[in-house]
Amino acid sequence: MIRSELVEKVAAENPHLYQRDVERIIATIFDEIIDSMAEGDRVELRGFGSFSVKRREARRGRNPRTGENVDVEEKHVPFFKTGKLLRDRLNGG
Repeated sequence: MIRSELVEKVAAENPHLYQRDVERIIATIFDEIIDSMAEGDRVELRGFGSFSVKRREARRGRNPRTGENVDVEEKHVPFFKTGKLLRDRLNGG
């Protein structure tokens, strides 16, 4: 499912809302999740899962094309851990 499909589904299930309002609501939710993670905070959606940021240490890597050693800088990567309800539904529970 992509964002536009999500907007259509939410708008269809809530006929009292205009589609442009649903788009704004969903954009606001995603923006808040992104902003919180950018600040290093954890975002938890009960039953769905939690988003957090993991830190990857700087390391020595290898260029696969040339075989040359390269320095890989420290970076922060998004991490998602599924909630129990989502995990159970995915596994047929």
